[in-house]
Amino acid sequence: MKPFKLQEDTDGIVPGFLHAGYMRLTYPQIVAVGYFLVILTGTLLLMLPAATYQPGSIGFVGSLFTATSATCVTGLVVGDTFTTFTLFGQIVIICLIQIGGLGFLTILAMFGMFLRKRIGLRARTLMKESVNSLYVGGIVRLFRKILLGTMMFEGIGAVLFATRFIPRFGLVKGLWYSVFHAISAFCNAGFDLMGVIEPGSSLVYFADDPVVCLTVCALILIGGIGFFVWDDVQRHGLNFARYQLHTKLVLVITGIITLVSTLLFLVVEYNNTFAGMPLWQKILDALFCSVTPRTAGFNVVDTASMTGSGRLLTVMLMFIGGSPGGTAGGIKTTTFAIILISAWNSLRNESDNNVYGRRLEADALRRATAVSTINMSAILIASFAICILQPAIALSDALFEAASAIGTVGLSVGTTAQAGTAARLILTFLMYTGRCGSVSFALLFTENKNPGGARCPEEKISIG
Repeated sequence: MKPFKLQEDTDGIVPGFLHAGYMRLTYPQIVAVGYFLVILTGTLLLMLPAATYQPGSIGFVGSLFTATSATCVTGLVVGDTFTTFTLFGQIVIICLIQIGGLGFLTILAMFGMFLRKRIGLRARTLMKESVNSLYVGGIVRLFRKILLGTMMFEGIGAVLFATRFIPRFGLVKGLWYSVFHAISAFCNAGFDLMGVIEPGSSLVYFADDPVVCLTVCALILIGGIGFFVWDDVQRHGLNFARYQLHTKLVLVITGIITLVSTLLFLVVEYNNTFAGMPLWQKILDALFCSVTPRTAGFNVVDTASMTGSGRLLTVMLMFIGGSPGGTAGGIKTTTFAIILISAWNSLRNESDNNVYGRRLEADALRRATAVSTINMSAILIASFAICILQPAIALSDALFEAASAIGTVGLSVGTTAQAGTAARLILTFLMYTGRCGSVSFALLFTENKNPGGARCPEEKISIG
């Protein structure tokens, strides 16, 4: 990958500390450095005595873990957010969530737009990469849509939440809880303040409330489908045939996964965590359980009480995650779609991967395989390490927590709360890797030594 010469950028979009003459960073390195600095700032703020009710109660590792979880929009916590953090701490967390959800480069670009800074080609290229857009053209217009769309969806979500939270918690607290959960849901973070009812309860006490559950689901899906999809749908309306291939794959795969997983959760948890509920609530909560692993981390039932099938299904959904260029994590729906399409075409002995009358680019499968392999390897290695460090933690629980961390989901079976310092640092690293992008993070330590050079002789091997 050709590096960006940041010292030549005069657009005012890239922070000044990156303009040092000796620094030449690739886009993955910019992302990694940026998120690291945001996490570091958040850690220092959460370590302030004003951030927690008991100053120093969570320590440096706990502050680092929480800041990473918020910035990487994960939702894993070392303690209940409401009972652990003061209003100041909660504000710090929600600011980190907003920055992490939209992407720090997106936030910087928006500040540049507000300040009427000139946005040159180099800055536009960074902006394109930050939201996984396919084209540089129209990127400023797209960013304006992202800003307005984010404000609109979070605002609508806050209003809907307010209809439930204000009558229960009062005007001031109800408004704050509404805004907090709207941002947390839209950014697929999973942080909540429902510890005011019972610590660690998440949204369990609203499991029978369609307004809360459906609003959370809608915000998660809208934030997770990707900003490029927003733009495509806004320009072409309901004319599916005119959508770009990326948009078609995202919408179809998202719909199929949501529908199938809802039905599966309804079946496997019908007489378990859904026992005693009326049928309409079982369907509602099954929908919620299918959406929240993609990758928000809220829960309306006790995740630890799920059947083995329910847990496995949740892990699979966390591994897939949301869509590129949005607020979600995971390997992404398009990656999953490409692997399925390639497998199907291989069974049909077709050389090209065709879908919706278009041929996928040649290296799409290579990239999809790389993302899936790296994420799966990271989950297995991290789970192995956690089990070595803390033998009391079951392998299934370690796998669940590791998948939740690298997928930036935030669902937990209680392992994070009992994890030691070393295990929490492992999960912190997974969250950071998942938000930066597993392949992008791997590129920080690799370099193509022979770009476009001589090729080795080809030799066949047996497959399968």
